[in-house]
Amino acid sequence: MSDVFSVARSIRATIDGCFNMLVLKLVSFFLLGVFFSYYLGLSCTLTTLAVFVVYVATGGWIFVKAVVQTLPRDWRALKVLLTLKWAVKKYNQSGMSIPKLFQETVRKYPNKTCFIYENKTWTFQEVDLITNAIGNFFNEAGLGKGSVVALVMENRPELVFYWLGLGKIGAIGALINFNLREKSLLHCIQAAQAQGIVFSEEMTPAIAEISQDIPKSCLMYYMSSVACPIPGVISLDPLLEKSPTYKPPEPLTKFTDRLFYVYTSGTTGLPKAAIITHSRYYYMASAINMFLRITPEDVLYNALPLYHTAGGIIGTGQALLWGTTVVVKKKFSASRFWDDCIQYNCTAAQYIGEICRYLIAQPVKLADKQHRVRVMFGNGLQPGLWEDFQARFGVNIMGEFYGATEGNCNIINFDNTIGACGFTSVIAPFMYPVTLIKVDSENKIIRDRNGVCVKAKPGEPGELVGRIVTGDPLRQFDGYVSKDATDKKVARDVFKKGDLAFLTGDVLVMDERGYMKFRDRTGDTFRWRGENVSTFEVETTISKIIGLSDAVVYGVEVPGSEGRAGMAAIMDPESKINLADLHKALHHSLPPYSRPLFIRLLDQAADTTGTHKLKKTTLQAEGFNPNVVKDRLFYMNTKLAQYESLTKSVYEDICKQKIRM
Repeated sequence: MSDVFSVARSIRATIDGCFNMLVLKLVSFFLLGVFFSYYLGLSCTLTTLAVFVVYVATGGWIFVKAVVQTLPRDWRALKVLLTLKWAVKKYNQSGMSIPKLFQETVRKYPNKTCFIYENKTWTFQEVDLITNAIGNFFNEAGLGKGSVVALVMENRPELVFYWLGLGKIGAIGALINFNLREKSLLHCIQAAQAQGIVFSEEMTPAIAEISQDIPKSCLMYYMSSVACPIPGVISLDPLLEKSPTYKPPEPLTKFTDRLFYVYTSGTTGLPKAAIITHSRYYYMASAINMFLRITPEDVLYNALPLYHTAGGIIGTGQALLWGTTVVVKKKFSASRFWDDCIQYNCTAAQYIGEICRYLIAQPVKLADKQHRVRVMFGNGLQPGLWEDFQARFGVNIMGEFYGATEGNCNIINFDNTIGACGFTSVIAPFMYPVTLIKVDSENKIIRDRNGVCVKAKPGEPGELVGRIVTGDPLRQFDGYVSKDATDKKVARDVFKKGDLAFLTGDVLVMDERGYMKFRDRTGDTFRWRGENVSTFEVETTISKIIGLSDAVVYGVEVPGSEGRAGMAAIMDPESKINLADLHKALHHSLPPYSRPLFIRLLDQAADTTGTHKLKKTTLQAEGFNPNVVKDRLFYMNTKLAQYESLTKSVYEDICKQKIRM
């Protein structure tokens, strides 16, 4: 009897091991049925049914159950995928561009409101005329296809106007994070090889700090009608008022040409300029639109940074491509969020995980359910908050997604499955070749004896990767301006020998139905406040401030918070570190999300690597728990804006969320 069960299990294992697609499994049942029918002399139908029963009884029921549960989901996803593939192919062949698609939107909705910002509105026609003027001005200034202009301004629709106007003449906007200062800011401008800089009045002090290091050939434009205090800067507003608003000369364009640059933190250095092509902008914005059924009748509330993918592509794309009115906020306010949604009659809104946490931490009020928001979409929503958030605020659909800014691994959870950031099909995985490859306890990729990556099984952690298919805009990897940075994100021999795949650097876990949940980040990058933090950049800044080489930065988990908070461990055996001076310098040099919230001052060397560097894994595992760490610990008192001693009672208050970081 045991031999019979062994054979049965072998049959099921063979089917699962060789055929991971529904159609092939069905074919295998039939072929095995024919085989046994021939040797046993029974009817083919009976033996095929018997093979299926054996398969189900020995564990195959898990796959069968997954098929039944996910077939409607996968069918809908397949329709969206094929629609996007067809559209991108058509637009690529016809020389389409985002500015041309925007022209079609303008023709449909000329007098409809496109953007709302504070108390000002712009219709689609007005945005078209403004961007025409911008395009004509820079065309007359000698900038054309391939020219790069760095855009440095706080969150406002003008950022969209400038990159769209530049796009009309084939020029490229570099969307700079307005929180950056000094070396980081200068690096981003230089990395884009910018030939011009446009900056707003609020950014004048930041530009002044680096103005001497900007080449004379790089023209600087000031978004104001008054003279700029920085010598040699051109006041832009009076010139734009005189610029003609007719359609600027448009160069021959491919849908795969560069539209603008978005910066992403790398694992080993300063921000990298990721290439956003016209096709990439289109399918990222359109996928959200199709999956979540956003319509021109919707009003979208967007309080996210427009220099990032979520706010600047997925959010603005709903207006430019699909005619949805978008409300842009200068910055997020938890106390005003729902009041704003009521004021502007919003029916959709964007989030990052921290936004949801801040909103649910607000006192209960009538506005919580007086709004009309039916769908919210974003990433980083904590599974533990998901149901409570929907129950309290009455939002029917939370569209959680995962998308690497520069990569080809975009996934989405459109059916409100709690905790999932997306899925891959277990029925037909070849349709969208995105998967998890197995990693070890230190998040290093595991390969088999042939050197090919091993796919992670359900429940096993794995790094998310996407097969690169050159020539397919949906599957190719556009990469960064820097070729070296691009090469580091590509792996060989992933799905099979000789292939190429994009490495996200993120570890996820998948269940039997193909739903994926975020687990961790690999490399020296962690995520906090919705931003990727490069530990190398923070370490370099600290080293410059304190004159010490023995300092490492890593992310630590904080109860009740999304992502990981920054913590710095610094060698200080002689107690020379002045935390007040350190805080002041960090505040000046780093954006808020990059500043360490915890400091550990080491009296003696901890575990070190072969190159005598402090071991981050050990330090990270110990975290900021004073019951474990014997060194001096400090935390950032955000109310007093200073580092204070982290005692056991303070630690308990942080864990109980009485003190919020």
